[in-house]
Amino acid sequence: MFADNLYMALTPRQKQVLDFVADYSQTNGYSPSYEEISQALQLSSLATIHKHISALEEKGYLKRRYNESRSIEVSEDYRRSERVRLRAGAASPELPLLGRIAAGKPLESVAGNESLSFAEFTTSPDTFALEVRGDSMIEDHILSGDYVLVERVSDARDGEIVVALVDGSETTLKRFYREPQGMARLQPANSSMQPIRIPQDRLQLQGRVLAVLRKYR
Repeated sequence: MFADNLYMALTPRQKQVLDFVADYSQTNGYSPSYEEISQALQLSSLATIHKHISALEEKGYLKRRYNESRSIEVSEDYRRSERVRLRAGAASPELPLLGRIAAGKPLESVAGNESLSFAEFTTSPDTFALEVRGDSMIEDHILSGDYVLVERVSDARDGEIVVALVDGSETTLKRFYREPQGMARLQPANSSMQPIRIPQDRLQLQGRVLAVLRKYR
């Protein structure tokens, strides 16, 4: 595994499967069968469904009761995170922007009446948050335990910090660069670590970082 896998990151197809199971279960009061998942998502192979369900179970999003039909359950952790996300989207929070503060020489403090809106992050369906685990981006001031706000994209400019899925299984946070002969470089911001060089066809960009959040208490 890479040194700084993102906490419980999902592939787009895993997210589709999870959303369908959650919506179906809430609507019907019981979970869908593999055949119903296959039909809804237009996946012809039940083995593929089983693979996605197993991956979601391993990441803590689903639970299964074995030897029972319709035995898939959405985990309480996922339900809790969805409630938090929906509350944040409904609130569209704004904070008063009271001025600017110097990190160098002191500046005169002048209060203003502006506000800073977080609606761009909390209401857009293309924005999501991930918790960072690992220290490969510390020289960009992204620390283990920080939260990154990510815009869902499938392409990025050289030098942008991206969420990258490698070989369909491992997700990592790095700066993205294109290199000759169809290669890509995922560059850590930690001088003690080596970059990851990989053919672009083995790499899927899932988003680019918009902001970093850090809690101190």
